[in-house]
Amino acid sequence: MPRTQQENERIRMITKEKIRLAAMELFIKKGYHATSIDDVAKQAEVSKGLLYNYFKGKEDLLATMVKTRVGELIQVMEEAAAIDKPVDQLRHIIEGALDNVHQHPDVYRFYLHLQTQPESDQVLSNYSRILIGESARQFELQCEMFEKMGVEKPRKRSLYFSSTLQGIMLMISTYPENFPIEELKAEMVQEFCK
Repeated sequence: MPRTQQENERIRMITKEKIRLAAMELFIKKGYHATSIDDVAKQAEVSKGLLYNYFKGKEDLLATMVKTRVGELIQVMEEAAAIDKPVDQLRHIIEGALDNVHQHPDVYRFYLHLQTQPESDQVLSNYSRILIGESARQFELQCEMFEKMGVEKPRKRSLYFSSTLQGIMLMISTYPENFPIEELKAEMVQEFCK
């Protein structure tokens, strides 16, 4: 019995995700420039031809990863914006960000590394700018949250909030074992969600 169109699409999506995850793993371990398409195909256990059926090449894989990451960041902020009280919006951001990094510390480090690429790297700096642009947009949304809370200097408070959150995220990704994540979440909520 031939497969249905839905079954073919499901297989296609599974294969595409398998390739994306293999590329992510290799980019984390070896770096973007040191990873070849052959490496990705081998890691994903697919032929090079099949890989090219889904992605134009290595940069297309990276573009897909960055697009996915930006989508995840947008989703968190949209979920937060749908919450009525700004203090609960900030709590959602804190818990979501710290839980995500705790579950995927290598992925966080990969995107952090990507954001800090030198301008001379023509390929990676393009994706760095995309991630930095989304971070700047999120910062502005956080400023609005602090403004709604009646904070005297909302931009300064948002900067302090972002710096604290990013610092904790970096520490989690660097020292993921036995990290007191719940205690630090509680500290951040106590500091910023009053």
